[in-house]
Amino acid sequence: MATTADIKNGVVIEYNNDLYQVIDFQHVKPGKGPAFVRTKLRNIRTGKVLDNTFSAGHKITTARVEQRPHQFIYKDDMGYNFMDMNTFEQVTLNEAMVPFADLMKEGQEVTILFHAETETPLTCEIPPFVELTITYTEPGIKGDTATNASKPAIVETGATIQVPLFIGQDEKIKVDTRTYSYAERVK
Repeated sequence: MATTADIKNGVVIEYNNDLYQVIDFQHVKPGKGPAFVRTKLRNIRTGKVLDNTFSAGHKITTARVEQRPHQFIYKDDMGYNFMDMNTFEQVTLNEAMVPFADLMKEGQEVTILFHAETETPLTCEIPPFVELTITYTEPGIKGDTATNASKPAIVETGATIQVPLFIGQDEKIKVDTRTYSYAERVK
Protein backbone atom coordinates (compact mmCIF):
# COMPACT_ATOMS: atom_id res chain seq x y z
CA MET A 1 0.00 0.00 0.00
CA ALA A 2 1.16 3.49 -0.81
CA THR A 3 -0.20 6.96 -0.14
CA THR A 4 -0.84 9.96 -2.34
CA ALA A 5 2.68 11.19 -1.52
CA ASP A 6 4.01 8.31 -3.68
CA ILE A 7 2.12 9.42 -6.81
CA LYS A 8 4.46 10.29 -9.67
CA ASN A 9 4.07 10.49 -13.43
CA GLY A 10 4.19 7.00 -14.96
CA VAL A 11 3.19 5.10 -11.80
CA VAL A 12 0.61 2.36 -12.40
CA ILE A 13 -2.07 2.09 -9.72
CA GLU A 14 -5.05 -0.18 -9.14
CA TYR A 15 -8.21 1.93 -9.07
CA ASN A 16 -11.85 0.81 -9.49
CA ASN A 17 -10.69 -2.79 -10.13
CA ASP A 18 -8.63 -1.74 -13.13
CA LEU A 19 -5.09 -0.57 -13.86
CA TYR A 20 -4.44 3.12 -14.46
CA GLN A 21 -1.24 4.96 -15.30
CA VAL A 22 -0.71 8.42 -13.81
CA ILE A 23 -0.26 10.89 -16.69
CA ASP A 24 -0.25 14.08 -14.65
CA PHE A 25 -0.65 15.03 -11.01
CA GLN A 26 -0.77 18.18 -8.93
CA HIS A 27 -0.57 18.44 -5.15
CA VAL A 28 -2.89 21.24 -4.01
CA LYS A 29 -2.83 22.83 -0.55
CA PRO A 30 -5.64 25.39 -0.43
CA GLY A 31 -5.63 28.13 2.19
CA LYS A 32 -8.74 26.68 3.75
CA GLY A 33 -9.48 22.98 4.04
CA PRO A 34 -7.40 19.82 3.65
CA ALA A 35 -4.78 19.21 0.96
CA PHE A 36 -5.59 17.00 -2.02
CA VAL A 37 -3.97 15.56 -5.14
CA ARG A 38 -5.50 16.13 -8.59
CA THR A 39 -4.57 13.41 -11.06
CA LYS A 40 -5.10 12.49 -14.70
CA LEU A 41 -5.28 8.73 -14.99
CA ARG A 42 -5.14 6.74 -18.24
CA ASN A 43 -6.86 3.37 -18.26
CA ILE A 44 -4.24 0.93 -19.50
CA ARG A 45 -6.73 -1.42 -21.16
CA THR A 46 -9.00 1.11 -22.91
CA GLY A 47 -6.75 4.18 -23.16
CA LYS A 48 -9.45 6.49 -21.76
CA VAL A 49 -8.25 9.38 -19.60
CA LEU A 50 -10.13 10.42 -16.48
CA ASP A 51 -9.61 13.14 -13.92
CA ASN A 52 -9.64 12.09 -10.28
CA THR A 53 -9.01 13.83 -6.99
CA PHE A 54 -7.52 11.99 -4.01
CA SER A 55 -7.49 13.51 -0.53
CA ALA A 56 -3.98 13.85 0.93
CA GLY A 57 -2.88 10.70 2.74
CA HIS A 58 -5.38 8.50 0.86
CA LYS A 59 -4.16 4.90 0.54
CA ILE A 60 -3.61 3.65 -3.01
CA THR A 61 -2.48 0.30 -4.35
CA THR A 62 0.40 0.41 -6.80
CA ALA A 63 0.70 -2.35 -9.37
CA ARG A 64 4.04 -4.00 -9.99
CA VAL A 65 4.98 -3.46 -13.63
CA GLU A 66 8.14 -4.18 -15.57
CA GLN A 67 9.44 -2.27 -18.55
CA ARG A 68 11.08 -4.42 -21.22
CA PRO A 69 12.75 -3.25 -24.44
CA HIS A 70 11.16 -4.55 -27.63
CA GLN A 71 11.51 -3.90 -31.33
CA PHE A 72 8.53 -3.32 -33.63
CA ILE A 73 8.63 -5.92 -36.40
CA TYR A 74 5.41 -5.66 -38.43
CA LYS A 75 1.64 -5.14 -38.31
CA ASP A 76 -0.85 -7.75 -39.47
CA ASP A 77 -4.57 -8.46 -38.99
CA MET A 78 -3.88 -9.80 -35.46
CA GLY A 79 -2.25 -6.55 -34.33
CA TYR A 80 1.24 -5.19 -33.84
CA ASN A 81 4.10 -7.68 -33.51
CA PHE A 82 7.13 -6.95 -31.34
CA MET A 83 10.31 -8.89 -30.58
CA ASP A 84 11.92 -8.92 -27.13
CA MET A 85 15.44 -7.50 -27.50
CA ASN A 86 16.84 -9.90 -24.87
CA THR A 87 15.06 -13.23 -25.41
CA PHE A 88 13.96 -12.76 -29.06
CA GLU A 89 10.42 -13.91 -28.18
CA GLN A 90 7.58 -12.32 -30.13
CA VAL A 91 4.61 -10.53 -28.56
CA THR A 92 1.44 -9.42 -30.37
CA LEU A 93 -0.50 -6.41 -29.06
CA ASN A 94 -3.88 -5.21 -30.31
CA GLU A 95 -4.35 -1.64 -31.57
CA ALA A 96 -5.85 -0.33 -28.31
CA MET A 97 -2.62 -1.21 -26.45
CA VAL A 98 -0.39 0.75 -28.84
CA PRO A 99 -0.97 4.52 -28.63
CA PHE A 100 0.54 6.65 -31.44
CA ALA A 101 1.01 3.53 -33.55
CA ASP A 102 0.99 5.56 -36.75
CA LEU A 103 4.33 7.12 -35.71
CA MET A 104 6.08 3.72 -35.49
CA LYS A 105 8.15 2.33 -38.34
CA GLU A 106 9.55 -1.16 -38.66
CA GLY A 107 12.65 -1.68 -36.53
CA GLN A 108 11.58 1.02 -34.03
CA GLU A 109 12.66 0.32 -30.46
CA VAL A 110 9.83 0.63 -27.92
CA THR A 111 9.18 -0.20 -24.26
CA ILE A 112 6.37 -2.59 -23.36
CA LEU A 113 4.93 -2.58 -19.83
CA PHE A 114 4.22 -6.03 -18.38
CA HIS A 115 2.17 -6.76 -15.26
CA ALA A 116 4.74 -8.43 -12.97
CA GLU A 117 2.38 -10.93 -11.32
CA THR A 118 0.46 -12.13 -14.40
CA GLU A 119 3.19 -11.57 -17.04
CA THR A 120 0.62 -10.03 -19.39
CA PRO A 121 1.54 -7.09 -21.63
CA LEU A 122 -0.28 -3.91 -20.61
CA THR A 123 0.74 -1.14 -22.99
CA CYS A 124 3.42 -0.03 -25.40
CA GLU A 125 5.39 3.19 -25.02
CA ILE A 126 7.24 4.67 -27.96
CA PRO A 127 10.20 7.04 -27.42
CA PRO A 128 9.39 10.73 -26.82
CA PHE A 129 10.94 11.69 -30.17
CA VAL A 130 11.08 9.76 -33.46
CA GLU A 131 12.86 10.65 -36.69
CA LEU A 132 10.68 10.33 -39.79
CA THR A 133 11.02 11.27 -43.47
CA ILE A 134 8.36 13.42 -45.12
CA THR A 135 6.88 11.65 -48.15
CA TYR A 136 4.51 14.42 -49.27
CA THR A 137 3.89 18.08 -48.48
CA GLU A 138 2.79 21.12 -50.46
CA PRO A 139 5.60 23.55 -51.24
CA GLY A 140 5.68 26.59 -48.97
CA ILE A 141 5.49 29.99 -50.66
CA LYS A 142 7.75 32.73 -49.30
CA GLY A 143 5.89 35.71 -47.89
CA ASP A 144 2.74 33.61 -47.43
CA THR A 145 2.19 34.66 -43.84
CA ALA A 146 2.97 37.27 -41.20
CA THR A 147 3.35 34.83 -38.30
CA ASN A 148 4.72 31.31 -37.98
CA ALA A 149 2.23 29.22 -39.93
CA SER A 150 2.20 25.51 -40.57
CA LYS A 151 1.11 23.11 -43.27
CA PRO A 152 0.19 19.41 -43.23
CA ALA A 153 2.87 16.89 -44.17
CA ILE A 154 2.54 13.12 -44.60
CA VAL A 155 5.44 11.14 -43.12
CA GLU A 156 6.73 7.70 -44.12
CA THR A 157 4.43 5.89 -41.66
CA GLY A 158 1.31 7.52 -43.12
CA ALA A 159 0.68 9.95 -40.25
CA THR A 160 -0.09 13.61 -40.95
CA ILE A 161 1.96 16.13 -38.96
CA GLN A 162 1.76 19.94 -39.00
CA VAL A 163 5.17 21.34 -40.03
CA PRO A 164 6.52 24.89 -40.68
CA LEU A 165 6.32 26.27 -44.23
CA PHE A 166 10.09 25.96 -44.88
CA ILE A 167 10.03 22.14 -44.55
CA GLY A 168 10.05 20.36 -47.91
CA GLN A 169 9.46 16.88 -49.24
CA ASP A 170 12.05 14.10 -48.53
CA GLU A 171 13.41 15.94 -45.47
CA LYS A 172 13.96 14.14 -42.16
CA ILE A 173 12.20 15.68 -39.17
CA LYS A 174 12.03 14.90 -35.47
CA VAL A 175 8.45 14.41 -34.20
CA ASP A 176 7.39 14.77 -30.55
CA THR A 177 5.22 11.69 -29.92
CA ARG A 178 3.65 13.12 -26.74
CA THR A 179 2.17 16.16 -28.50
CA TYR A 180 2.08 14.75 -32.04
CA SER A 181 3.95 17.79 -33.32
CA TYR A 182 7.04 18.85 -35.28
CA ALA A 183 10.12 19.31 -33.07
CA GLU A 184 13.04 20.06 -35.42
CA ARG A 185 14.86 19.18 -38.63
CA VAL A 186 17.32 16.31 -38.58
CA LYS A 187 20.67 16.98 -40.21
